Amino acid sequence: MTANFAGDKKIGASILSGPETRLKHWAVPRLPSWLETYHLTLMTVLWSAGNVACGFLARRSLQWLWGVSLLIVLQYLTDLFDGELGRQRRTGLIKWGFYMDHFLDYIFLCSLVFVGYLISPPGLEVWYFVLLVILGGFMVNSFLSFAATNEFEIYRYGVGPTEMRVVFIGINTYITLAGTGALPWLVPGTVAVCLAGLLINCRQIHGKLWRLDMAAKAAAEK
Repeated sequence: MTANFAGDKKIGASILSGPETRLKHWAVPRLPSWLETYHLTLMTVLWSAGNVACGFLARRSLQWLWGVSLLIVLQYLTDLFDGELGRQRRTGLIKWGFYMDHFLDYIFLCSLVFVGYLISPPGLEVWYFVLLVILGGFMVNSFLSFAATNEFEIYRYGVGPTEMRVVFIGINTYITLAGTGALPWLVPGTVAVCLAGLLINCRQIHGKLWRLDMAAKAAAEK
């Protein structure tokens, strides 16, 4: 059954896919032999807990948001290297890796939204709830599409998880330097942009699956 499972093969590419590929092909063979793919995957638990801790500390000093940005980079590296390490060393943890990797990605995403909630002025609580629902919707869309096609697509218009990490780091940097005064318009604006992206994403997946079903129906009627 593993041979037919395509969860470890992502369809498409993002703006940064080329540099990412070169980085992991260079770095992964240099990782110590005792480090396993599951160690890298489970490190996201540590990075997520660090985000929550930095979030509470950032309520006193926004300089702690630099720590959040560092944790985003660390999570990016462990997330980038874990699958490649498994492929190069043939660990066989394809389905476990798919499940844990993406489940912990969601946990990490929740921790980032929680940081924003902690440092925001009162009155934005509902916006963070809506933002988390929308961001979760992107993941649900990808997994439902994968279940229907066995093609795992996480990139749209050259944008994927890596590019979104860059956006989070940019937002952190802006807030650290300029303060939280812009959050009353920045958070709703982010929600609006993400909602538009989710609707476009849903429309594309809907169209693709509709065409596949109609083609199968036409073939069956011949």
